[in-house]
Amino acid sequence: MAGLLAIAVFSGQGCTKGLSPEVQQATKRIEINIWAVNDDTDVYQKIFSDYHALHPYVTINYRRLRLEEYENELLNALAEDRGPDIFMVHNTWISKYLTKMAPMPLTTQVATQAVVGTVKKETTYVLQTDKSISVKQYKDTYPDAVIKDTVRVVNVSTNPDKRQLEQRIMSVPMSVDTLAMYVNKDLLNAAGIATVPTSWSSLQQAVPRLTKQDAQGKLTQFGAAIGTGYNVERAPDLVAALMMQNGSEMSADDGTPTFNFIPTALRDVRDQPPAYQALAFYTDFANPAKEVYTWNNEQDNSLDAFLQGRVAFFFGYNYHLPTIRAGAPKLNLGIAQLPQIEGNPIVNYANYWTWGVSKKTKYLDTSWNLLNFMIKPEEAKKFLDEAHRPAAEKSLLPDQLEDEDVGVFASQVLTSKSWYRGTDPQAMEDALEEMVNNVLGGIEDIPTAVKNAASKVGQTVKYSY
Repeated sequence: MAGLLAIAVFSGQGCTKGLSPEVQQATKRIEINIWAVNDDTDVYQKIFSDYHALHPYVTINYRRLRLEEYENELLNALAEDRGPDIFMVHNTWISKYLTKMAPMPLTTQVATQAVVGTVKKETTYVLQTDKSISVKQYKDTYPDAVIKDTVRVVNVSTNPDKRQLEQRIMSVPMSVDTLAMYVNKDLLNAAGIATVPTSWSSLQQAVPRLTKQDAQGKLTQFGAAIGTGYNVERAPDLVAALMMQNGSEMSADDGTPTFNFIPTALRDVRDQPPAYQALAFYTDFANPAKEVYTWNNEQDNSLDAFLQGRVAFFFGYNYHLPTIRAGAPKLNLGIAQLPQIEGNPIVNYANYWTWGVSKKTKYLDTSWNLLNFMIKPEEAKKFLDEAHRPAAEKSLLPDQLEDEDVGVFASQVLTSKSWYRGTDPQAMEDALEEMVNNVLGGIEDIPTAVKNAASKVGQTVKYSY
């Protein structure tokens, strides 16, 4: 299959002579199958090597699929009982996959290779019970966005006639990406703009100086790729970020969309939902009647236009950086933090993948033991250094802040938010994009567009555990 990489990373079988029957059973050769989207196996090689040294009887099969084929292949494989033991789940997919994932157990029991003896050293296996990271430790270790996404109240009862609801960790990330602003520094220099905007108001001032039109009024250079739905890379994220920066509460704890309402804390100072103002601000950039007009639906995808050197400000993630470097190697590139609203709390936007364990795995303890091992700071750092990604664990972020490629994204992790808790993330994104384009096309006014978008998102939310 094109775009597919399947590699048996490590395998081995240590000597089990003289071991108890329980340990011999625990050291029988097993295979842990991992399916992923983003990275080749080399970025995990050091981690897998370290785990293999402790558990030589474990074979790790790592398979990378293309994003376009991943979810369809994964769902089919899980339905046909040929799915992986461990698989990647996007943070907006977690509700969709809750019934397919096994919560992290409180402990795992696996056989571990150890050296015993004082005079005569011998290598043997010991059957040990390891504590998983607790929910409390997890909440102290990871950013708020990760906690809200991955810690869920689920039924952990083994009795079908009894429900036992508990908070459990459903999946774990190794990296959290955040939405930032890529800059074509040559265009800023040519326009005499010495300072990259840090606020939306300063970006509004810069955009007209960076926008060019021909004699017929056709846009030829774009101050920023923003304002439309379908041709702006990650437009739903950018719109949601603006709404949250302006004070919107995007959803309730149960996932119900609430961005069409005025938050309780703002009812004395706002006469309309903050989402209205955010949507108007966003669509102004694609409105020819506005001074900040700089983009429209006639353009190519915003990333393509940025690679062509025609866009001054492109909104994207750390994961876009390899594409930008490969597609425009001579671009005088800068990376800046996502602009904020002056005087408001800083809000950034999180977009990331997590590791979950299939409910159908035969090797629940080993799978979760491996994931607990992978997220240890010393192991996670090996992945981050190889992959050049911003960390998920808070303690690893300070060391990344001065990194040219990762620093900006890492600096935003602690203030990043996510919000979607439904079971159809594509429908959510479609609803937000349609909301934008309906306003631009005059099909709906802003209050109607926001109300209808919230209604469509609400249809994807389930309320039972």
